[in-house]
Amino acid sequence: MSLEYVIQHIQNKLALTPPFNATVKFDFQNDGVVFIDATQNPPDISQNDRDADVTFICPLAVFNKILEGQLDPTMAYMTSQLKIKGSMGLAMKLNAMLEV
Repeated sequence: MSLEYVIQHIQNKLALTPPFNATVKFDFQNDGVVFIDATQNPPDISQNDRDADVTFICPLAVFNKILEGQLDPTMAYMTSQLKIKGSMGLAMKLNAMLEV
């Protein structure tokens, strides 16, 4: 699936998620970046590569499996398919947003 699909999916999830007043980056390596500035209301989503409070790093294919419910985000992290830099507390809060 494309980066545009991921952005749309994240927008839909953010609409259902309580505000979390932080910045988040999804780094899909060669496939691009999705940056969420949730310090604003509504959150701003862009493809700008900026510093964030927490960064999730994985191939786009792995993230798509997470979005589709084929791979648990915690399992992806434990098997090094998903790397996290920054606030682990925030990452745990966002875990629910990633699940189907």
